[in-house]
Amino acid sequence: MANITLVDDDENIVASVSLALESHGHTVTAYHDGASGLEALEATPPDLAILDVKMPRMDGMEVLRRLRQTSSIPVIMLTSKDEEIDEILGFNLGADDYIHKPFSQRLLIERVKALLRRAGVEGLDPIDPAAIEAGKAIKRGKLSMDPARHESTWDGRPVKLTVTEFLLLQALAQRPGFVKSRDNLMDAAYDDQVYVDDRTIDSHVKRMRKKFRMVDPEFDAIETLYGVGYRYRES
Repeated sequence: MANITLVDDDENIVASVSLALESHGHTVTAYHDGASGLEALEATPPDLAILDVKMPRMDGMEVLRRLRQTSSIPVIMLTSKDEEIDEILGFNLGADDYIHKPFSQRLLIERVKALLRRAGVEGLDPIDPAAIEAGKAIKRGKLSMDPARHESTWDGRPVKLTVTEFLLLQALAQRPGFVKSRDNLMDAAYDDQVYVDDRTIDSHVKRMRKKFRMVDPEFDAIETLYGVGYRYRES
């Protein structure tokens, strides 16, 4: 099904999560510290990574920060912390989802399934009209998006986006000039079983803008309509 890299220093969690994922057909490679995990992720990128936040040698946040410099693979963060600031930081760094410990194996499997589906690892039914529409290439001014290859460019220059960022931009660019509320964007980028709040969407949009402005400092195609949502403006 998918190649998954798990990085967690808790041997019990590694054993139970690996067993659960493997029972659903996935291949799991586990590492017990952040430094080893990052080295493996960079050397052989998997279909999805699961990172614990608190680990020896290098914590999960630092692994995520360094990973996002070169890779847009889907990432789920595991955390035992109950502070909202950790989630916000994780999403700002490019995490796609968060799961709080302790968690049920069923919840984890559903979150993994949802994220793999969003990433296109597990294809949607090709007769689904929504899937066909979502798979079409998009050209909007300087922006080009190819969902089949998960590639986006601005004025011919590549912009690396995470799965969530790509889906959010795709939802906006499909109908330029039309306002998308945060609820609309949540529906476009997340599975029904995943709940996120408004600030999560804002964090992803902020990070996405930053990436485009690294390519073009004048980038202003994503407009914020305060209290309403976001809009893609085609120049």
